[in-house]
Amino acid sequence: MSKQVSITRRLEFDAGHRIPSHGGQCRNIHGHRYRLDLTLAGEVLRQEGASDDGMILDFGDIKALANEHLVSKWDHAFLIYRGDTALLNFLQSMDNHKTVVIDSIPTVENLAQAAFDILAPVFKDCFGHHLQLTRLVLFETPNCWAEVSAPLSLPAQD
Repeated sequence: MSKQVSITRRLEFDAGHRIPSHGGQCRNIHGHRYRLDLTLAGEVLRQEGASDDGMILDFGDIKALANEHLVSKWDHAFLIYRGDTALLNFLQSMDNHKTVVIDSIPTVENLAQAAFDILAPVFKDCFGHHLQLTRLVLFETPNCWAEVSAPLSLPAQD
């Protein structure tokens, strides 16, 4: 019987946002120390002498790919909904302001889905492996988070 193995890599970044129509504090411009947990499932490599022998993927490679495609773009940026035009116009009037415009209100639920959609194709068949991003958890605070999961669809291993 084959076993499915998964690994998880945690990354952190800082970003600002606001929920423009929120009835509480989140309507205001504010920021968070986000924590991102990425879980990958795949085959454990069996290549004697290779640096990644016995691994699904080196944790350093996960970090590098996630940083390149998401974290470095969102870190110390203001994540803003395209429809938040008053604030968007203000941010765009500032020289060299790091602003990331998204198509949905930047709730933790929407940000988690956007992050999953960005990263899932990055890890699929990464370095020739059969990999799948199966779970992404985005913590907005230590006590509040959203989770996105995908059903496992990797080829069966012998």
